[in-house]
Amino acid sequence: MSTSMSTLPRPAEKAEIWTVSELTEAIRERLEGAFPEIWVRGEVSNFRRQSSGHCYFSLKDGDAQVSAVLFRMDAARQNIDLRDGMEVVGFGRVSLYAQRGTYQVIFRLLVDEGAGRLRRAFEALKARLGEEGLFDAARKRTLPRVPLRVGFVTSPTGAALQDFKRILERRGWRGEVWVYPARVQGNGAAEEIAAMIARANAQARCEILIVGRGGGSLEDLWAFNEEVVVRAIAASRIPTVSAVGHEIDVALSDLAADVRAETPSAAAEMISSSFLEFLESFAAVREELDRTLLDRLRRARERMELWKARAARFHPQMRLQNAALRLDDLQGRMQRQARQRLDFARDELQNSARALREIRPEERLRWLRQKVTTLEDALRAFDVSATLRRGFVLLHGPGGRLLHSRSDLRPGMRLRARFHDGEAELVAPARIEQTEISFDT
Repeated sequence: MSTSMSTLPRPAEKAEIWTVSELTEAIRERLEGAFPEIWVRGEVSNFRRQSSGHCYFSLKDGDAQVSAVLFRMDAARQNIDLRDGMEVVGFGRVSLYAQRGTYQVIFRLLVDEGAGRLRRAFEALKARLGEEGLFDAARKRTLPRVPLRVGFVTSPTGAALQDFKRILERRGWRGEVWVYPARVQGNGAAEEIAAMIARANAQARCEILIVGRGGGSLEDLWAFNEEVVVRAIAASRIPTVSAVGHEIDVALSDLAADVRAETPSAAAEMISSSFLEFLESFAAVREELDRTLLDRLRRARERMELWKARAARFHPQMRLQNAALRLDDLQGRMQRQARQRLDFARDELQNSARALREIRPEERLRWLRQKVTTLEDALRAFDVSATLRRGFVLLHGPGGRLLHSRSDLRPGMRLRARFHDGEAELVAPARIEQTEISFDT
């Protein structure tokens, strides 16, 4: 049903007629008065930062969106890097932009809501895995003192690996680094890291396995908080070092690993420091041996000079010649002994160095296994079943109490006899003779 133009109201002479500016200003006053301070949650879209420093964007959810602005001074105070797709919670006020007749939210503070969800997920997984004992200190293993074969699960193109190698080379570490390549952020990164940890354990060629990457945001480093990575580290038979350069206090990989290093560079320093300590100890031993040998040679020369002086005091030609011969002989013997001792000391030094390089836990493990076998044999020797098989019987009285002597028996007492192949119920006779005991079954 249409309305005729003649029925529409016409402006009266004294009716109030608003200008656009007046109407807009009235709406702005009411709008800003109704929403002076508000918190708004939504997803950032159409983000742009002007050369003036002001930031313009939209904040949206599944059903609506609103224009938003963050002026230069407020934008400089934020500690998050705004970008499209980020979920934020913002504090500000509602305002009307009169030139366009649209309302907007002028924000003063923005908080990364996505990081909050990640932190809640972090704490929940930490609590659950902690209840399983994956982070217990009793599970932590001591790293080898001087590791020479190191595995590193990380991105092969990342700066963390290059920094790690450069520090080892600069500090003179002499060993092998096996790189197990894996993505360290993004979808599928956690599964790749866990797979490389499993591969390193299957190959069993590393003494230490480092799992890590360089720094980044919480979202970038989230793969090291994934359950699959934490369980892979906890299940590793190779001692592990978590070396994740992160802005949170600790990652779950740090809690599961045997040792935590703050960064991959710190892990390299930790490994090379023990090696440098070993080299210093080796150099000190070698220096002490050299000093001992030189001291012995000096004393040998002094004795030789003494013999020469004594020989020079004998005037008869023959005695002088004999003394000279004995002196030459002593000199030759001392030189041979000195060379032999020097060769022996050098061989000992080389053997000691070789033994230090070849220190392995296999011998101690073999000794421990033999000790366990010996203890098991000793336990079997005290096994009650073995005694029963030799013809002995255990008698138990009422309540299962073991009878130790004849005086424990009472006439008519119900007994339980334990043989090596089973048990039987017995009844003590009504009269217990002093010289003979018989039982009625």
